[in-house]
Amino acid sequence: MKMMLAMYYAMKALARLAMLGMAMAVLGSGAAHAAGAAPAGTGKVQVEVVGHGRPLLMIPGLNSSAEVWRETCRALKEVQCHLVQLPGFAGARAADPRPADFLSAMRDQLLAYVHDQKLDHPAVIGHSLGGVLTLQMAVKEPDALGPLVIVDSLPFYAGMQNPQATARSVQPMAEQMRTAMLAADPASYQAQAEAALAPLTNSTARLPELKRWGRDSDRATTADAMYSLLVTDLRSEVAGIRSPTLVLGAWASYQAMGATEASARAIFQSQYAALPGVRIELSATGHHFLMWDDPQWLRGQVQAFLDSHR
Repeated sequence: MKMMLAMYYAMKALARLAMLGMAMAVLGSGAAHAAGAAPAGTGKVQVEVVGHGRPLLMIPGLNSSAEVWRETCRALKEVQCHLVQLPGFAGARAADPRPADFLSAMRDQLLAYVHDQKLDHPAVIGHSLGGVLTLQMAVKEPDALGPLVIVDSLPFYAGMQNPQATARSVQPMAEQMRTAMLAADPASYQAQAEAALAPLTNSTARLPELKRWGRDSDRATTADAMYSLLVTDLRSEVAGIRSPTLVLGAWASYQAMGATEASARAIFQSQYAALPGVRIELSATGHHFLMWDDPQWLRGQVQAFLDSHR
């Protein structure tokens, strides 16, 4: 029974990721940006620096704005926040030409930023897709970064449903999903899109913001990012990460479906089994956007972790 619940949670979590991508694609399937408004930025990663102290790179998730981290930034002590805006998301100009692989291109731009700004072992926090980027950065350059905080993200999303899956085995499904997202009829999927967004946060006040970010995101970028995420498997590669790592997970949105904290923790522990010294903590109440849903818990976890790894 425990295994069945774990697998059920895994399938629902993967569905959440897929539906988020479809929802964002549908909501943004008309004009990529608001009428009369030019997309912001240069088509590359943009970073806003806020405050003084220890550098903390803050990476948002799929179709999210850098604004998702602003309140957390203000609450943390003795940090200099580097708020990241990924291209093509939430009104930022999309990359042109489109990168062959979204995640690896973003990883390399973020590492280049760390070196160009001469950041000395910055701490990094990443949410969802941003968590995967954080892991990728630490895998590629294990000596460049300080402590890592991964927020509701896993090394291989597609492996939740089937631990035996590989990046190669899920590639056809991922390609089909990308094609479907690019071809989706907004009129047919509008209701499904809005329903898919609701479980991502327990704060109904935030839903209009999520919908706006989706509408303002570039559809092709969203589809490429989803494809890249599904075919990226870091489960064994995280063994090379040398930074202390804290993983903060969410499970409460699936409690009504039979998921338990134990079944959720089992999935996180399995996916991060190769990461030396990883610490996994689960919120009792927060949904996917933990920085909004359980802010005091998240901020306390992050502050204590950073303070213990100076």
